[in-house]
Amino acid sequence: MSNSYISIYIHAVFSTKNHEPFLTSEIRNRLFPYFCGIAKSNDFLLLNAGGIENHLHLLVSLRQDMGTSKALQLLKGGSSKWIHDTFPNMKNFAWQEGYGAFSIGVSQIKATEDYIAKQEQHHRKLSFREEYLAFLKKHNIKYDDKYVFG
Repeated sequence: MSNSYISIYIHAVFSTKNHEPFLTSEIRNRLFPYFCGIAKSNDFLLLNAGGIENHLHLLVSLRQDMGTSKALQLLKGGSSKWIHDTFPNMKNFAWQEGYGAFSIGVSQIKATEDYIAKQEQHHRKLSFREEYLAFLKKHNIKYDDKYVFG
C-alpha cells in the first residue's frame, strides 16, 4: 500500500483534582469549544465533550502518529492554563493526573456521543466513582480499588 489509513476513536474520561466541583456549566460551555481549538491546532478531532462539575468525557479521533497520552496531555495541559488565565478565581483548579481511555469502534460513535451528551441526567442516578468503575469492568481492565481514585 502506498498510503496509510487509520480509524482510532477514543472515549476519554478524566476528573478535576480531588473531584472538586470546579466545572460549572458556564465554564464547561466555554471549555468545550476551547478543547476543539486545541484538537484542531494539533490535527486531531474532538467529536464530542460533556460532563458535570467534577469530571468530563471526550470523544476524540486521533491521527496516525498521535498516541492517546499525547492527545490528553495537550487537552488537559492547554485547558488548565486557559482556565487559570480566563478565570482568576480558579487558581486552585487542576486536573487529576490520570485518565481513562477506552477504544470504540465506528459503530459505537453515535451511542458514545449520546452517552456523553446525557452526562447530567446520567449522574442523577450514578456517582462518578460508580460510573468509572463500571467502565473499567466493561473493558476488562484490572485495577486495585485503592489506587483508582488516589
